[in-house]
Order: sequence, then C-alpha cells, then structure tokens
Amino acid sequence: MKLIQRIGYYLGGFSLGLIILAFFLNGKKVSCDYGPDARVLKNINSKTIKYSNDIVIDTIAIQYILKEGDINFSESNTRQKPCGVYIIEGDYNKKEITLTVENCDSIATITNFKIE
Repeated sequence: MKLIQRIGYYLGGFSLGLIILAFFLNGKKVSCDYGPDARVLKNINSKTIKYSNDIVIDTIAIQYILKEGDINFSESNTRQKPCGVYIIEGDYNKKEITLTVENCDSIATITNFKIE
C-alpha cells in the first residue's frame, strides 16, 4: 500500500470519527474543566450561593464574575478548615470586581464584594 493511500485511509477514518463524535455530543452539556480555575469555578457554581448580610447585591455582575473570573490563588486560603476561601477577580462593564467566596461542602457564601 502506498503512502498516499495510507494517508487517505487515515484522514477518512479521522473525519468519520469527528462526524460521529459531533453527532453524539451535539446538544449535550459537555465541558473540559481541567485547569484549576475552571474546576473551582465549576464547583462553586454547582452549589447554593448565599450572600453575606453586609453586601450590596449586584447579582448580574456576581454571576458573570463567578462564571468568567480568575481565581487569585496566591491571596486565597484554599486549605482553610472547614471551608476554603477563594479570591475571584474579573472585569465587568470596565470595572474591576473582586469577590471573596467561602466555599463549603454544600454552600458557597460570598463574604466580600469590591468594585474598583
């Protein structure tokens, strides 16, 4: 079998596999959350989110930051018992927003909301 035929068979099988994957995964909520930021944000968003009493609530900004923000691990205390504390930073409407989230087993509590 010539090299060009091998490449043809390989590309044909590869494209068929991509089509089958696209067919089976179409419409499903599939995500690739392998980075540390993405895993922690997904964990926080899967829980009930509570707000501390002294926070002025801007829920749209908070939801956006909890989905698209970046976690500052150097300022976070992730190993604190019983709940880890995470500092989440992001931009919303040209303003820098910083959230402090206490991530417990079943509840995530936003303890601080700062707009700069």
